[in-house]
Amino acid sequence: MQNLPKGVQILGPELPAFAQVLTPEALAFVAKLHRHFNPTRERLLQRRAERQLELDAGKLPDFLPNSAARGDWQVAPAPPDLQKRWVEITGPTERKMMVNALNSGASVFMADCEDALSPTWANAVEGQLNLINAVRRQIDFVSPEGKAYKLNDKVATLLVRPRGWHLTEKNVLVDDQPISASLFDFGLYFFHNAHELLKRGSGPYFYLPKLESHLEARLWNEVFNLAQDELSVPRGTIRATVLIETIMAAFEMEEILYELRDHMSGLNAGRWDYIFSVIKKFSRRAEFMLPDRAQVTMTVPFMRPYTELLVKTCHKHGAHAIGGMAAFIPSRRDPEVNERALAKVREDKERESSDGFDGTWVAHPDLVPVAWEIFERKLGDKPHQKERLRQDVQIAAKDLVNIQVPGGQITEAGIRLNVNVALQYINSWLDGNGAAAIYNLMEDTATAEISRAQLWQWLCHGAKLDDGRVFTKAMYEQIRTEELAKLGGAGTAHYGEAVAILDELVLNDNFIEFLTFVAYPYLS
Repeated sequence: MQNLPKGVQILGPELPAFAQVLTPEALAFVAKLHRHFNPTRERLLQRRAERQLELDAGKLPDFLPNSAARGDWQVAPAPPDLQKRWVEITGPTERKMMVNALNSGASVFMADCEDALSPTWANAVEGQLNLINAVRRQIDFVSPEGKAYKLNDKVATLLVRPRGWHLTEKNVLVDDQPISASLFDFGLYFFHNAHELLKRGSGPYFYLPKLESHLEARLWNEVFNLAQDELSVPRGTIRATVLIETIMAAFEMEEILYELRDHMSGLNAGRWDYIFSVIKKFSRRAEFMLPDRAQVTMTVPFMRPYTELLVKTCHKHGAHAIGGMAAFIPSRRDPEVNERALAKVREDKERESSDGFDGTWVAHPDLVPVAWEIFERKLGDKPHQKERLRQDVQIAAKDLVNIQVPGGQITEAGIRLNVNVALQYINSWLDGNGAAAIYNLMEDTATAEISRAQLWQWLCHGAKLDDGRVFTKAMYEQIRTEELAKLGGAGTAHYGEAVAILDELVLNDNFIEFLTFVAYPYLS
């Protein structure tokens, strides 16, 4: 590329999308954000590591004492197109999937640059171009088979999820260091689209992932203010919804709302990442081992208080409370599978609407009418139910760390499923697809993280199976070899690399914080 801003290097190969996405002005903008905020980002990541050592040593998280957030205050009023958020659909910034999601009938489409997107260089850059096109309603698409996809007159409100604070974009260097992936994703979208969105009666709206403290939310607020000032956008124009998907953030929900109150829209119960976070944060403590993944439902003792506290905290301060993901993918060939799964989806969404949530997440367009009907029946002509303050909910710190699943068991079937799903997902991710349909579920990085994290923790503590056997390295290796063979062996697709990655994650003496730390170097 020519005319790069001083100190900026592009290591990835040149792509057709470069001309519209990686303009000198856009790169200068994201480089300024990185230079200004990266030192704080690195300090906050170091604080995460320090808190992990405290947990390993036996400390438990707690609510913050003497918090300024305890007062009587409200977040900024929601703009008109974020008032009604009954059903939100999520998916990667892949062109066809974006058209289908925007047309799905959902209130909101969260275009995902994070867990549902494999961050290949092509995906990262072309995803930004797709977002630029979507904002301008220029995202029509024709498949190789000749099928045409175009936007309906009425589409979902667009939100974008950048990558988390812990990630970098290796293909862009600023002053010889990889740029923060959060600031790369956020900065490019905001630079190219903020004014256009305002002109069209909407605004730059974001989902913020993986926060572990209110200080990390404060950093985002400072990023928003600088970005808005740089582009002459009024402060408070940005709206953010924060995913409460780490157990550390669950203890600081009120403070997170407070730090972002001028830009805040709501909180979301990111259930799969939350379960992964519980395993990760207590990985060294045998008393916190969880049973098979399928047994960890939203009604177990440590999950129920988390969601009820989220609703209460949001509504106290005028923010939306958005429920968790229904990851089921309807089968075109098996009506019995559909019937059983849809019954569970309905039960889940009935619980959320009854608990006071203002909306929920689904992973597939066919689930939009299912969830919509439930919230319509509950809310009628109301866009939300923020008036439900849930003053009946009283949650103590011990309730959030009551990491028990009554009657839960670790089984060989559960081990096999974890190995199989992890291998399939990593293979898909290495192939450039971060949203993988596996056994009628939409798996993203979060669910693969649960699988490999459980395997590590069970192995670390010599977990006892329901039949009395102890989970050992030899058992893992035997099961892994057998499951790999079922998938075609190491010579098929990317399974050779996938098994190497899974082995490093499961057999390492230390718990590796994110599987993407190991897998990202394999991507081009």
